[in-house]
Amino acid sequence: MTTAVAVAIMGDGESVVASAVEAHPRLTLVRRCADLAEALALAEAGMASVVLLSDQPRLNRAVLAEFAAAGVVVVAVPTRASASRELVGLGIDHVTELGADPATVAERAAMVARTALPALAVQRHAPAVPEGDGVVIALWGPTGAPGRTTLAVNIAAECAGGPSGEAIVVDVDTYGGAVAQALGLLDEAPGIAALARASLHGTLTDDVVWRHLLVVDHGLKVLSGISRADRWPELSRSALDAVWPMLRRHTPVTVVDCGFSIAQDEEALYDTRAPERNGATLSALTVADAVVVVGTAEPLGIQRLVQALAELDDHPDVDCPRIVVANRVRSSVAGRHAEEAIADAMARYSGVDRVWMVPADGKSCDAATLAGQTLRTRQ
Repeated sequence: MTTAVAVAIMGDGESVVASAVEAHPRLTLVRRCADLAEALALAEAGMASVVLLSDQPRLNRAVLAEFAAAGVVVVAVPTRASASRELVGLGIDHVTELGADPATVAERAAMVARTALPALAVQRHAPAVPEGDGVVIALWGPTGAPGRTTLAVNIAAECAGGPSGEAIVVDVDTYGGAVAQALGLLDEAPGIAALARASLHGTLTDDVVWRHLLVVDHGLKVLSGISRADRWPELSRSALDAVWPMLRRHTPVTVVDCGFSIAQDEEALYDTRAPERNGATLSALTVADAVVVVGTAEPLGIQRLVQALAELDDHPDVDCPRIVVANRVRSSVAGRHAEEAIADAMARYSGVDRVWMVPADGKSCDAATLAGQTLRTRQ
């Protein structure tokens, strides 16, 4: 049985590589593609298992993620001296040597078909393995402003002031990020969007991370979010997936302020592969070592929290410990024994054994917000 191979190589060497693939006994040349879009369409149609790609202006992590989602392995064929490093930076595992003999390129494709294709099928169903020593904590919760940003900022501040000595808070809320405003920073800073762009094009390095980290106080660093909700495509899941391992290496604790929605209904609106409005949140939740699920301590807030936990349970990619938090606990809306009532409700309707209670302290929170500081700094 032969392996279906598509060739999308720009330049003079395309014809000889295509001839070498056609002549190989274990390969079948299915198409000589005119451009990257044709190769991707071929992959999504299930007509190729391996694609030979050269370095191209539109080749980035998002395109490679689409090939991977289609179950296709990419073998890169560099056409210039600096391209090999760039292709490796994009995360391509199989890069031939510059000027490699066409027969060698074809044999590399055959070898990849024997080894990488079965591994890719397994990897698509396996959880990602965390890289680096740092931990990632995702702050998530239902709609209704339950206090995700306030908790994210202050958890990061407490971690920075504790034994770890430093922490990063990252804003990936694509609906209404507010980490920069909560800390009195300008929201025009490139922040996480700059890291996502570098990741997308394979140029994300330690220097890029350090250049965009904003130091706030006592070891607390910030990667601000997008300034407008319509910029959400800048925070694609494929770009952010490569950012988290970098941040793990840079700091003991990374706290991520996520958006409220994890719905994946884009496929119903598109005939082709759909852009993910909630990809940034899903990327963070998938790699997190723990998810702090936040709801408000009032009847509607508890109802939303119960529904949110059920939604999280149904998501196949989110599999990590969860810490459930009832925020702004007060007897005026939850009764005289507010904490007991909330704990009973969460145990009955969500099976949650322990709920962390955060009392309402509007005066302190308002003062911290007015000063653009964390609660730890205000103490």
